[in-house]
Amino acid sequence: MSWNPTQNPECPGSNADSIETLIIPRARDIGGFEVRRALPSPDRQMVGPFIFFDQMGPAEFINDGGIDVRPHPHIGLGTVTYLYDGEFEHRDSIGTHQMIYPGEVNWMTAGKGVTHSERTSNATRAGRSKLFGIQTWIALPADREEMEPDFEHHKEAALPVIKDTGTTARLILGEAFGEVSPVTMQSETFYLDVVLEAGRAFPMPDNHEDRGVYVTEGSVEVAGDVFEAGRMMVFRPGDRISLKAGPHGARLMALGGATMSEKRYIWWNFVSSSKDRIEQAKEDWKAADWENGPFRLPPGDDAEFIPIAPELDRTRPKG
Repeated sequence: MSWNPTQNPECPGSNADSIETLIIPRARDIGGFEVRRALPSPDRQMVGPFIFFDQMGPAEFINDGGIDVRPHPHIGLGTVTYLYDGEFEHRDSIGTHQMIYPGEVNWMTAGKGVTHSERTSNATRAGRSKLFGIQTWIALPADREEMEPDFEHHKEAALPVIKDTGTTARLILGEAFGEVSPVTMQSETFYLDVVLEAGRAFPMPDNHEDRGVYVTEGSVEVAGDVFEAGRMMVFRPGDRISLKAGPHGARLMALGGATMSEKRYIWWNFVSSSKDRIEQAKEDWKAADWENGPFRLPPGDDAEFIPIAPELDRTRPKG
């Protein structure tokens, strides 16, 4: 998904000693479709390699409704799309044309540069539809930022599931609790979709340096404090953490991994350890040389693209 500027998330702090940063995303309506952005935030740019975290919806579309994210570019990152409800039609400049449904994962590695679009399919637009999911970006290690673009799609059945009484955790990316996701990662990562029945506890993986959790539904209790849906908590390294679901249960996205050894800059849809590289990508996209330049438009969706707005053009990468 393209970076659409939203209000910065709030970072109000927490009474729980184990919580290093509490993030409350601000919601923004982008035309009947609500987005909540948790990362990057003023007090926390990344959790492990995760540098961007958006909750999309929940939304309901009626009368030919849906989303249309026109072709746009990325460098230096991988995008992860995971849905709870609805569907996306993905096309990219590598030549991928892939539908994604709930419980599946789309992993697109931008590397030195890729262009993609995300739209509601024509078939889905024919009736009433819903959309609810999470999209994240993962910064690539510095020595992999210029790798060739790649794309992977994995069905729900391919993702490992860890079950205990009242607890189900699907491993989307990386390693956790002795399981390994089939998605090809470039750095140490974990990313879990966790569903808890009321009163059930979930222990955070303790073998990763950076760990956070985002509450998508219900509520959780951490060290006596209660956190409702739409909150991200980033925990202190090394602490043993357990989250207890509230009276109506909870659904969480647990995420983290190794911290990046180099600083990362972010501007629009570009992430890099080099400001100069971002400026070059910016000029390449503005040139719109789809035949000879480094960016191509996706086959089957090459009639339009997202330009760089003048007000955005005047800004500089943040790090």
